Amino acid sequence: MKIAIASNKKDENSEVSEVSGRATYYLIYEDKKLIKTIKNPFAMGGGGAGFGVVKMVADENVNLIIAGKFGGNMITALKDKNIEYKEVHNQIIKEIMETIN
Repeated sequence: MKIAIASNKKDENSEVSEVSGRATYYLIYEDKKLIKTIKNPFAMGGGGAGFGVVKMVADENVNLIIAGKFGGNMITALKDKNIEYKEVHNQIIKEIMETIN
């Protein structure tokens, strides 16, 4: 399973980002191992960040995305791509990964 986690920083000792579309980074995990860090090109700018992020993680073949909060448009786009999502608050990314089966 591939998992993308919204992050404020580029390492797994960071807290999960409270925003999904505007997160500074996305950390990509496969089989509980960090395999890639992506600087979110949609973190700044106009509207449509959620749609852009969904396309970005879909291109990485992600099965699950984790962030603090998801907007309605992003949730719709995730459902369209059959990507699961989970809201997690105030947790360190490394600790989140330790709890995922």
